[in-house]
Amino acid sequence: MEINFTELQINVQQVIDAIAAKDIKTANNSLTDASELLDELLDYAEEDEDLIEISRYQVLLNQLHQKING
Repeated sequence: MEINFTELQINVQQVIDAIAAKDIKTANNSLTDASELLDELLDYAEEDEDLIEISRYQVLLNQLHQKING
């Protein structure tokens, strides 16, 4: 099964946009949504390529979390 990362990309962009606008509440909410979606995608990942892409998003979300809460 091929995983579609489009929704995750949109959520991550919303986090980045909220950080740029200094809207921390929205950034946190969007980050939570993106994290939950990433967890769901991880449950369905079977291909190595999908797992690699998921790990990239995990790193990015961790960095965004640090940016928001650091």
